[in-house]
Amino acid sequence: MRFPLSCLSRLFILLAVASQLSGFLSVASAAEQTAASDEANAGTPAASAPAAPAKKPVLVPGTGVLIKNGGDNFEDENWKWYHRHPKSSEEQDKRVRSPLGKSNNGLWFEGPKRGTPDVVKRVELPEPGLAGSEHGMLIATLRAGIPGRLTYRMMQDDLIFNMSRAAGRGLSRADSPSVVTRVYLPPFAQWERRSGASFGFRCGCTTHAIITGENHPDRGDFGVEEYWPGMFIVFAPGDGDKTEDAAYLRIRGDRRGRGMRGPSIAADQLGWWTLGMSFSPDGMVHYFASPGVDELSMDDHITSQYPYGYRTEWVKTFFYNVCSHDDGKTWSTPWVVDDPQTYFVRRQNMAGSRRSSRR
Repeated sequence: MRFPLSCLSRLFILLAVASQLSGFLSVASAAEQTAASDEANAGTPAASAPAAPAKKPVLVPGTGVLIKNGGDNFEDENWKWYHRHPKSSEEQDKRVRSPLGKSNNGLWFEGPKRGTPDVVKRVELPEPGLAGSEHGMLIATLRAGIPGRLTYRMMQDDLIFNMSRAAGRGLSRADSPSVVTRVYLPPFAQWERRSGASFGFRCGCTTHAIITGENHPDRGDFGVEEYWPGMFIVFAPGDGDKTEDAAYLRIRGDRRGRGMRGPSIAADQLGWWTLGMSFSPDGMVHYFASPGVDELSMDDHITSQYPYGYRTEWVKTFFYNVCSHDDGKTWSTPWVVDDPQTYFVRRQNMAGSRRSSRR
C-alpha cells in the first residue's frame, strides 16, 4: 500500500513530537536528603527525624559573565523615552501602530503585541538600592488596552529590552544564560486597588514544538514556537478590617502552562526585591526571588520548570509587564526597576565565577 507524500510528512512530525515528549517524561526529580539519627541521653539510638528536603543545586541567576549592552543602569542624565502614540495593540485588534516607541539609548522599545506603558521615565530611586545607584526607571500605565477604547478589565502593557545589540539573534541555552533585575515595591497605599497581577518580569524564548499561536500561519505544525516564562507580582487587597493588604509572586508556569503560587509578600517586606531567571543547558527554567538587592543564591530558589512542557532553546530577550484595570481613570501601581542585567557562562569555562553589576 502506498501512502501520499502528505501522509508521510504528518507521520514524521508525529514521530518527532513523540520523541520530544518521551524526553520530557524522563526528567528525574530532585534527590531528597534526610538528617542522620541522634542519640538519646543514655546512648540509646532515637528515632531519626527527616529534615527538610535539600535543594538540588541549579544555575543561579547572575552566574558567569556580565554581557556588554545586556542591561541598563539608568544613570545617564540624558536618558529619555520617546512615546509614539497611538500605542500598538496587535494582541487585541491585530494592529501594529508603527513607529513604535523607544528609548534614546536604543536599549528599550515598545512591545508591538500590547503597546508600552503610558509613563516610562528615568527617576531618582525612591529609597536606597544597589550601592552606587541613584536612578532607576519608573513605569506605570493608565490606558493599557486598545487606543480610544475602554475594556473595563485587566489589560497589560509591555516594555521590551533590545537584546539584539548584545546577543544578535539571542542566547543559546548551551551558554546557560540568566537575567536579573531589581524592582521597588511601594507601600500598599500606592497600589492600584485591584486584586490580581500588577507587574511582570518575563523572558521571550523559543523552542521547537507544535505551534499553538491562534494567528500563526503554521498553527498545528511542528516548528519554532514562542513562549514567555516569568513571574508576576500579584496584589491581594485587604478589606480594611479583618484582612490586611498582601501580595505574592505567581510563577508562569508549570508543565501545563498554569500559574504557580510563589512566596508571599507582607507589608513589612515591601521595598526593593531582586528577581531572576536562569536557563540551564537542559532547557529548564529556574526562578529566583529575594527581598533586598543582594546577589541571588540557592536560598532564593523558588522552583524549576519546563513551562508548557517546553525545553528552552533560545532566550531572545526579557521584558516588563505593567497591568491595570482599563477604565480610563485608574492608574496602575507605579513600579521602579533598576539594573536589569544579562549573564552567560563561557562554554570553555563552565565554572565561571559570579560577578555583580559594575558601575
